[in-house]
Amino acid sequence: MTVASVEAAGLLTAVPPDTEQLSWHPFMAALPVGIYTCDATGRVVRYNELAAELWGRSPDLAEHHAYCGAYRTYGLDGKPLRPADSPMAELLATGKALRARELCLERPDGSRIVVEANLNPLLDGAGQVIGGVSCFHDITGRKQAEHSLQQILQAMPVAVYTTDTSGTLTFFNEASAELWGWRPEIGVSQWCGSWRLRHLDGEPMAHDQCPMATALREEREIRWGRAVAERPDGTLVPFVAFPTPLHDAAGSLVGAVNTLLDVSEQQQAADIGMHMAAIVESSLDAIVSKDLNGIITSWNPAAERLFGYTADEAVGQSVLMLIPEGRQDEETTIIERIRRGERVDTFETMRRRKDGTLIPVSLTISPVRNARGRIVGASKIARDITSHKESERRIRVLMREVNHRVKNQYSVILAMIRESGKRSSDPAGFELQVRERIMALADSHDLLVSADWSGATVCELLRAQVKPFADSERITLSGPPLLLHPNAVQYLGIAFHELATNATKHGALSVKGGRIVVDWQIVPGDDGIDYLELAWREEGGPPATPAERTGFGSVVLQRITPQALNGSSEILYGDSGITWWLRAPLDSVVARDDGDA
Repeated sequence: MTVASVEAAGLLTAVPPDTEQLSWHPFMAALPVGIYTCDATGRVVRYNELAAELWGRSPDLAEHHAYCGAYRTYGLDGKPLRPADSPMAELLATGKALRARELCLERPDGSRIVVEANLNPLLDGAGQVIGGVSCFHDITGRKQAEHSLQQILQAMPVAVYTTDTSGTLTFFNEASAELWGWRPEIGVSQWCGSWRLRHLDGEPMAHDQCPMATALREEREIRWGRAVAERPDGTLVPFVAFPTPLHDAAGSLVGAVNTLLDVSEQQQAADIGMHMAAIVESSLDAIVSKDLNGIITSWNPAAERLFGYTADEAVGQSVLMLIPEGRQDEETTIIERIRRGERVDTFETMRRRKDGTLIPVSLTISPVRNARGRIVGASKIARDITSHKESERRIRVLMREVNHRVKNQYSVILAMIRESGKRSSDPAGFELQVRERIMALADSHDLLVSADWSGATVCELLRAQVKPFADSERITLSGPPLLLHPNAVQYLGIAFHELATNATKHGALSVKGGRIVVDWQIVPGDDGIDYLELAWREEGGPPATPAERTGFGSVVLQRITPQALNGSSEILYGDSGITWWLRAPLDSVVARDDGDA
């Protein structure tokens, strides 16, 4: 029974102040709440047995007990509450009823309880305040439960906050403050503690349009409400919300609770996944994944083109359908290495198309791990090397033929040039230029022959081509050990010859103190291919400017050599001479990973 219902029943009535007492109905003793009355001075004049039980004592009314019969009173913050600051003192001072005031009462034995009090003024016939009545009951159990619940909520790793029916914040845990990036004010901030809100497309979202506001407005649960919180430092946090309205035992709305999940990592993972999927879909190489039993689990468009099977035909099938008889032991070895967490570096083998034809491929295979780090399968990149193998075959045939015949051809060429040069306007100069170029080819050829056409190192080739023009002190070489492919030896050899010739006539080697610096390195390309980058730089030479007409040397440096190596080149003209820069795929230049530097 509430104070209002007691008043409605006529159980509390005011009496003239000169009687120095307030009326007391016998029914008060039977009420299930503590009740006491005070006169206009704040002196306790009546109380029932339950009030005495809650106070832990029965104060003597002959003594003056100001505003309350409790032994001591405290605020919920644990600080002592002066009688003048008590709810009864406020009631008598203002004449206004007070509802749901919570305070802590200490009993003489030292025990404490938390009570909730509702207070009403008592008025005389003229409407003057002659006293007050307080109905209070023990809410210690409820407050302990609330405290335990708040401790649980504070310990939760996800953001949780509550509001009242108007959407005003009543509680938030530490995870909420971390997600929001600040601490909103309890009792002031509304709907959501986020500093600012945005829709998923980045457009601003009003707080009264957030999922929590919708849940309160429509009194319904919302699942997977999505929005983006903007912190004061400008960072954005995408989240999903699960606001749920709260109702009392009578079914009336009393507020709402909301749980927020930070999905930043999931969003980043999704973005990365989409990016990687796009790369796989657009790759020119076949990319196939399989589980540890060799069952195909993914199949990109390039795999369809290479092997002839559609994704629907391949996924779910054994990878053995691609491996010809006599090579199926390769799969066993591959799976064993994958299970050990090893990466299978590029190796060449044969695979079978849907139509039964065999194709040479280059394979690279890596373990695939799940979120727990466990190896669950493998990813395989397959590249068709049919053209590459055919080119190698043709080169081998050609080189064998050249090895037998080219020496004899040199003497014929030299004789022909000598005779032709006699009829030119400058026969001696013409003969000298051509002779030097052919001898440069011969120097490169000698290197190849001495190595049985296995190749020559970058340093060997540079030293051979520069030796006729300058001593070693004027040449600086720097780069990793690389054995050049025979084709690269010949084309790079003639390029180095033209560069050395120019440096001697017009560049750094034409003046005292000038020098040549050549460096090279291997760099990874954005396309997943390693490249050789080589730079020939003149230092200490005279300024260089482009020639008025394109000579044989420029054609070699800018067209013949880079095209032969599937690469690109550039000539830069500087204050101390020229710089020639070459970039070519490593596979087009290098024979194998050894040599001297």
